[in-house]
Amino acid sequence: MSTETTVEKRPRREAANAERTRTGRVYCPNVDIIERADELLVLADMPGVAAEDIDVRFENGTLEIHGRVRPRQDDETRFLLREYGVGDFHRSFEVSEIIDAGRITAECANGVLTLRLPKAESARPRTIAVKPGG
Repeated sequence: MSTETTVEKRPRREAANAERTRTGRVYCPNVDIIERADELLVLADMPGVAAEDIDVRFENGTLEIHGRVRPRQDDETRFLLREYGVGDFHRSFEVSEIIDAGRITAECANGVLTLRLPKAESARPRTIAVKPGG
């Protein structure tokens, strides 16, 4: 039994990929990413965010999601108990598939953002017919 431990040094993140600082509270939405033959399906939980308050960007293989949450009460509200934290949602991903950016669609319903990222034709799996030799 070996007692050696291997430690790999992670490469430093480049400045372009660094986390941005933001004012106010920011949450990381829970996300499911499902791969299908012709698309990637992204489901992001963003409760309290209206469709018009969501920005989705796809550039150079990076998918970025930002949702702004509007306060439910005005600044003069006197809370007896306050457990609901108001803050924006932000998440970004590096997408390894070749995506047809012009066909990406987004929909928000019941606090769930659904993104469909169609794979480019060149990235889709295909079946190759095998002919008998002769």
